[in-house]
Amino acid sequence: MQYSIQINQNLEFFDLNKVARQAAGSVLMRLGKGVVLATVAREENLVEEDFLPLTVQYIEKTYAVGKIPGGYVKREAKPSESETLSARIIDRSLRPLFPKGYAYPTQIVVMVLSADEEVDLQVMSLNAASVALYLSGIPIKAPVCAVRIGRIGGEFVLNPSNKKLKESTLDLFVSGLKDELLMIEMRALPSTSEDASLIQTGFAEAVALGAQAMNELSEDELLSALALAQRAISNGSNAYEEAFNKHRKQETLRLKSEGGNCELLNFIKDNFTHAIQKALHQMAKSERAGELEKIAQEILKESAFSEEEILNALSSVKKELVRRQILEEKRRADGRGLDEVRPIEIETNILPGAHGSCLFTRGQTQALVVATLGGENDAQLSDSLSEKNPLSERFMFHYNFPGFSVGEAGPMKAPGRRELGHGNLAKRALYPSVDENYPYVVRLVSEILESNGSSSMASVCGGSLALRAAGVPSIKLVAGVAMGLVLEGEEYAVLTDIMGLEDHDGDMDFKVAGSRDGITALQMDIKLGGIEREILKKALYQAREAREHILGLMEEAEGQIVVNEEILPKLELFSVEPSKIVDIIGQAGKTIKEIIEKFGVSIDLDREKGEVKIAGSEGEQVQAAKDYIINITSGTRGRNFSKGKDLSGFSIGDEFSGEVKKIASFGAFVSLKNGVDGLLHHSKIKHKLNENDRIRVKISEIKNDKISVDWLD
Repeated sequence: MQYSIQINQNLEFFDLNKVARQAAGSVLMRLGKGVVLATVAREENLVEEDFLPLTVQYIEKTYAVGKIPGGYVKREAKPSESETLSARIIDRSLRPLFPKGYAYPTQIVVMVLSADEEVDLQVMSLNAASVALYLSGIPIKAPVCAVRIGRIGGEFVLNPSNKKLKESTLDLFVSGLKDELLMIEMRALPSTSEDASLIQTGFAEAVALGAQAMNELSEDELLSALALAQRAISNGSNAYEEAFNKHRKQETLRLKSEGGNCELLNFIKDNFTHAIQKALHQMAKSERAGELEKIAQEILKESAFSEEEILNALSSVKKELVRRQILEEKRRADGRGLDEVRPIEIETNILPGAHGSCLFTRGQTQALVVATLGGENDAQLSDSLSEKNPLSERFMFHYNFPGFSVGEAGPMKAPGRRELGHGNLAKRALYPSVDENYPYVVRLVSEILESNGSSSMASVCGGSLALRAAGVPSIKLVAGVAMGLVLEGEEYAVLTDIMGLEDHDGDMDFKVAGSRDGITALQMDIKLGGIEREILKKALYQAREAREHILGLMEEAEGQIVVNEEILPKLELFSVEPSKIVDIIGQAGKTIKEIIEKFGVSIDLDREKGEVKIAGSEGEQVQAAKDYIINITSGTRGRNFSKGKDLSGFSIGDEFSGEVKKIASFGAFVSLKNGVDGLLHHSKIKHKLNENDRIRVKISEIKNDKISVDWLD
């Protein structure tokens, strides 16, 4: 059966019962040239543990765009970072739909079989997965619908094409069902100037002239964009429900009882409430778990219940106490008010060997963020189905979460979904603050040394200051804060700067990052279904107050920064005639290789624009390499192009006793006179040479502003 459905200006086609017919639910969705297969598989037996055993995988096949995988092994292997992040978006959108007590191992797999460069694969894949889940017989309320909102020419645009999104100053991804919003991801996109002033006046001056706007979104603007998204989501969700409701499987599934044993719950409340409240005041997760374990062992001795029953009941009572104290007493487990930020301590450049560093501590959450500047060759290359050429990532953010940060002993593993997701959020928050024309490649690494909630937002704050500590003239400081929600009936409380306990037992995880002028990145996940507009508005404005408070402390810390100027890489960016680039490269790359070896620098060339970028650890060598290149491209004859020395006093056959100035793979540079060096080719070297050795040489050739010599000794 095939259905065509008009969803928000897109004509979508769904094939039911055509492929993957042994899965609990499957759909083959087509949009333009894009084809996505979404399947849902479910085991027959419940797990014993108290959690939702859901896994989501998003897989891109390179044959979808007529490519063979790169690398030595011509086969798709582990998921790429972009695939992992797309899987997280699907997971976070669909997980809230599952009924409480659902404990069947379930897997959702989305495979991109054919890609259209103008089709948004994330939106398409989530919608396909939602329909497959709705058809699977798992009792969810309604299908989820996803949309993306852009802002082009100051106007909000629904579901822009990939090409149009490149013109947008906003990327807002929203999913929900009916009138409920379930998941939000937002980032501001920079708009850059093509003005050559970046080369003529330098980056810092260009920023001062307004070469780039950060394009933050105000709270009211964000609410307007979300209103547009909500209307489109409602249209899509209702259309999916109307089209596919009659095709849903009708299955009877057993759900675990949420309430637990009433006798045990009452026993714990009557005898251990005070002890549990005392344990809640232990802020560290390991300490709190230890206290609750002691209580569980005491109950085990006094009752006939199993340890698993006791632990589950303890968790329920703990959650009830945490939430009741917040709603009734307006007080949190650590004694803070609902809108209070934990104490903050900031230290900068505590690592003398790093380009820039910041130790940011907020309560019991601590992030050490380190900035490193590099050349063009340090950029991260990655493939994308929507792009013909590999993408060059010049701004990177890597987040690491070792077990010791929460008091756990375990092996150090490769980054998982959580690490990639948190790093991506911090990157989206900070990316607009660094001008796209900034000449260095930037890598930020956040090492979480202690964690009790909101470590990703601590990484944003520390990352913004680490950039400044590395001398990066970022446009504005950016801070982040995690908000929470406790909702019972008509009562609710919005929490500022949540800790781990409130994240676990609350109803919302809402992270907001931005400058004093607006929001640069936002991420929201709801655990209880949709969120009302008024609650969302209150959370946004409460987050702004917290952000301004944190930015005030960050601005004070910025005033204390002492930049490690002596270890920062040096860079020269200048222009030559594009036709002269071939002279810099030389025959088979010989000239540029000689320059790199002689001066110990890296060189990047733009053939179309005639731009030359030279980077190195020593300013003198970088400047010398620049002079060297300028003299090559200026067509000067009779002069040494590296230092502008006159060669008119040199003739073939002249002999010199000179010092070896530098050893390179292709030869050695030997000093002659007046600061001029001669090249002794490696084929003419008679035995091993070291720098500072003295040898006798004879000029054998003067050509193209270079002197070649023979070894006489």
